[in-house]
Amino acid sequence: MLWRMKRKDYDAAGAEGRKAAMQGAFASDRACGLLAYDGETPVGWCSIAPRSAFPRLEGSRILAPVDDAPVWSITCFFIARDHRRGGLSVRLLGAAADHVVRLGGSVVEGYPVDPDRKDYPAAYAWVGLAGAYRKAGFQEVARRSPTRPIMRRYLG
Repeated sequence: MLWRMKRKDYDAAGAEGRKAAMQGAFASDRACGLLAYDGETPVGWCSIAPRSAFPRLEGSRILAPVDDAPVWSITCFFIARDHRRGGLSVRLLGAAADHVVRLGGSVVEGYPVDPDRKDYPAAYAWVGLAGAYRKAGFQEVARRSPTRPIMRRYLG
């Protein structure tokens, strides 16, 4: 819920309020994200929705809009520990692009970290890694911070 709420609302909601807000988003018709399964077990998550669903992005100096294109934004991932380093985030990025096309979108954008070392802690990679975005066909369109590119994939 970090990106889906303004900072003051996020802080005021507390953990239970944020959990309830996310459950409400799932119950609505709004696009929330994609799940990856290994058989019957969920092993990955990718948050994706139109950029307008993420008000926290609007206040970010580093992640401010590049232009006025109607982009869909990928804001975070969760990959189960025993499924990391196997390409699942790349597959989720591809599925996210397919999802956007099915819903009539033409641009999908993400805000990964581009670490300056190979042993970057997984706990801080929840926004995705730039290398995975590159493998999934995304290209860098802006960089306002040494380690936080804005990456896009143009669809159709």
